[in-house]
Amino acid sequence: MKHHLDWSSYETAGQGDAYAGIPANGGDFAKAVAVCISDKLCQRTPKGVMCPSFRATDDPAHSPGGRVLVLKAALNGEFGNGEFGNGEFGDNAFADARLAAAMELCVGCKGCKRECANQVDMAAIKIEYQAQRNERLGVSRRDRLVAGLPVWMRHRRALRSLIRLRNRTPWLAKLGERFLGISAKRRLPEPAAMPYAAPDNRVRNQASDRDVILFVDTFAMNFEPEIAHAAQQVLTAAGYRVTTLQAQADDEPDRALCCGRTYLSLGQVNAARREAQRMHNALRPALASGTPIVGLEPSCILSLRDDHLKLGLGDEAIALSKQVYLFEEFIAREHDRKRLQLDLKPLAQNKTLVHGHCHQKAVGAMKSLRKVLRLIPEFEFEFIEASCCGMAGSFGVEAEHAGISMQMAELDLLPALRAAPDATILANGFSCRHQIREGVNRQPVHVALLLRDALNAGALVC
Repeated sequence: MKHHLDWSSYETAGQGDAYAGIPANGGDFAKAVAVCISDKLCQRTPKGVMCPSFRATDDPAHSPGGRVLVLKAALNGEFGNGEFGNGEFGDNAFADARLAAAMELCVGCKGCKRECANQVDMAAIKIEYQAQRNERLGVSRRDRLVAGLPVWMRHRRALRSLIRLRNRTPWLAKLGERFLGISAKRRLPEPAAMPYAAPDNRVRNQASDRDVILFVDTFAMNFEPEIAHAAQQVLTAAGYRVTTLQAQADDEPDRALCCGRTYLSLGQVNAARREAQRMHNALRPALASGTPIVGLEPSCILSLRDDHLKLGLGDEAIALSKQVYLFEEFIAREHDRKRLQLDLKPLAQNKTLVHGHCHQKAVGAMKSLRKVLRLIPEFEFEFIEASCCGMAGSFGVEAEHAGISMQMAELDLLPALRAAPDATILANGFSCRHQIREGVNRQPVHVALLLRDALNAGALVC
């Protein structure tokens, strides 16, 4: 079996009794699947992230453990026994509808990687599965369209007009559902009138320990540029020399850099690898100097820290994973190191409800967010105990998944927001904010906007 991701970290797995039933086919990928020890922790409903699809359906088949059973049978080419249907999986298991049904509702939340006793990485397993399926059946028009968003943004004005027209014209939305499988019941995010424009990056002859690289992702740059401007303002006021990450002059300089997340989430690994390589090329000087790289979107930054390590990009990917921070992680780190004193003022607002992105929760990044929010005087906030919001990238706008997407949101998140109608809502994930706008018709904010508003006379003293 030819792998699309690098599973070599599992090469020595399976030596102890914690691993059982490693499939005969699939090599190191099969060992990654066999990490599951069938303790059924993923089929419980305690507070945490894992597993939103099981919680919404109450069906063990839509839990990590349920998916592992089908994956093992598929990799072994076993005969169906009534549980998986009739007939053997055979050599073309990744094109089998039974495997597709098992993997369909995995939203790649990474909750199982943190909360599973053996840290089964079902999000990465799904990427490999989709890549294998794409290789055999081809990529759908919808998946090509959605994954290619970073490239389509070259034509952002035309795209903005088309999306705005679609959102306001019911028959056009229904046409999109019929031919592209995008739910007519869901609005699509509309690009901003103007994208983020970075201040001039002056050439600096001497490096400083106050240098910071700001990575403005596709979504912040094109859909919510005010977040990137706020982050730039806060970091600059804090005394950092902020440089916005830009493509090299010989590497599509007219197109913004992208982590490749949209491609990865839909199994288009080669395209994701090309995007990752563009980032590595642009970051090579920063990696060599140890300059921190700060980003705004959890799914993008955690891709750089996690998923990129499976793209076979060598030592640069490892170095980047250790040098990249979420905006709030960097602020918290610098404050802990006594390098930062934030002269913040109280905000004239009610209690703030905080919804964490699944990937933030999966890597324990919510602790940093809590630390940063405590820096704002008299700031009252509460973390919402909720699993995935259900949007999960493009999952929530797909016609066949729009309904269950909202079911996931209705488990905990949306009821908590309705119970506090006057509260400000903080959500750092782009998809999370979109789901909240649609679910309760309120406008959530990013932590960078809160810190900008809390600046005392626009100044930070370090």
